[in-house]
Amino acid sequence: MILFNDRRTRRRRLGAGAIAGGVLAALLVAAPAGATPDPGDVPPRPKEVSKSAQAEAREAIENGEIPGQDEIVHSANIEHVANIPKDVLAGTNTDLAFQGRYAFAGNYDGFRIFDISNPGSPKTVAQVLCPGSQNDISVSGNLLFLSTDSSRSDSSCSSTTQPATEKSSWEGMKVFDISDKRNPRYVAAVETACGSHTHTLVPERRNVYVYVSSYSPNATYPDCQPPHDGISVIKVPRNAPEKAAVVGFPVLFPGEGPDGGGNPGGPTNPGVSKTTGCHDITVLPSADLAAGACMGDGILFSVKDPEHPKVIDRVQDNVNFAFWHSATFNQKANKVVFTDELGGGPAPTCNEATGPNRGADGIYDIVGKGDKRKLVFRTYFKISRHQADTENCVAHNGSLIPVKGRDLMVQAWYQGGVSVWEFTDSSKPREIAYFERGPASTEQLTFGGSWSAYYYNGYIYSNEITKGFDVLKIKDRRTDPARWVHLREFNAQTQPDYFG
Repeated sequence: MILFNDRRTRRRRLGAGAIAGGVLAALLVAAPAGATPDPGDVPPRPKEVSKSAQAEAREAIENGEIPGQDEIVHSANIEHVANIPKDVLAGTNTDLAFQGRYAFAGNYDGFRIFDISNPGSPKTVAQVLCPGSQNDISVSGNLLFLSTDSSRSDSSCSSTTQPATEKSSWEGMKVFDISDKRNPRYVAAVETACGSHTHTLVPERRNVYVYVSSYSPNATYPDCQPPHDGISVIKVPRNAPEKAAVVGFPVLFPGEGPDGGGNPGGPTNPGVSKTTGCHDITVLPSADLAAGACMGDGILFSVKDPEHPKVIDRVQDNVNFAFWHSATFNQKANKVVFTDELGGGPAPTCNEATGPNRGADGIYDIVGKGDKRKLVFRTYFKISRHQADTENCVAHNGSLIPVKGRDLMVQAWYQGGVSVWEFTDSSKPREIAYFERGPASTEQLTFGGSWSAYYYNGYIYSNEITKGFDVLKIKDRRTDPARWVHLREFNAQTQPDYFG
């Protein structure tokens, strides 16, 4: 494991002087001493469920309606190739990125690099201790980007928790040099308003633009003031990443008053999140488009000028969507799949009581041309494999499976597992494959399951919150053509043009 130690205090941008002061130093250690998680960095505590819910879970297992506790089940067209348990990074496993023969796995305690040249036996190359939720991760060339969305004492990897009400607290984006995969070097940190819950890369030849999504401002937070109705844009020069800096804060929801112009949420729209920023953004650079999942709103915008994105259309669903979480374009850029993270992630929503239209995917067609394009709702998709009330389950992170003429997607559903589904007919989506584990507990509602599930160069990779890194292989005539599509680099939120 690699532990980065430096005693710098809060900085908007780290220059050459700060780097000389120790930001590049790396120390191999045996245990994560010194760095401590923020209270927001730890998973939700298990919650007791009713005796009747416990009995229903046990009965469902006995009747074969759901798998047994921790039992692995999958459709006949999926093979479980490998599982690599957690090692020294004990925190919550989060997002994934890929480059060549390497997979980069985020974790609330830092990140881990795997050599996946043999997908059946991934090897750990490096583990970097750098606590801070949620450590959303992306790569571009020799640079790795890591989001920090919890209030820390400073920007170092040995920081400690500190209240967001203190002006000296730090949240934002960290940048590492990964030219040597065995020894990543911490080269820059940029503070952003309200931190960085997730981020999205808009890469160019000389620079990488980073769209930083964050939300939940508070008048008592000096660096996270309302209205927080836009995104931070960071410009990172590839040849001088230490000069990374915020170059703009485009307002996506203009409006009068302290709350901006986004969805007001409840009580106007009961059960819907108030829009105070974006949760996640996906860009499709080949089409100069981006889709934003922004709490109470879904938006479509142009990124022809990456420093000044322009909103084209905006939609709401105040009946069935509680929290617009993420977005995925199809290859032709005439559809977007938005996810609704009903309950925020730790809740059991894949049950009969919640129904098929909430905590689901919303499929939208993109109609029209240019700046007159509109998002038109078609239908919802949700896994039909009901889960126990002790299992957190809701639509989460996924990616396309690249097959010409078909719209296929693999997606994580927390303890609902990994689903492969088709939306070629956007009004009639259907699941074609799945992989899941039985409930982690039949006594308590626990937080676990697949955080992210992505298709990369012939395999599906899943970062399981508690169980580790899973490798799956799908064998199906509908997905088989994707095996011939190979990428040099893949970040799910920066969708490639697979066939350009």
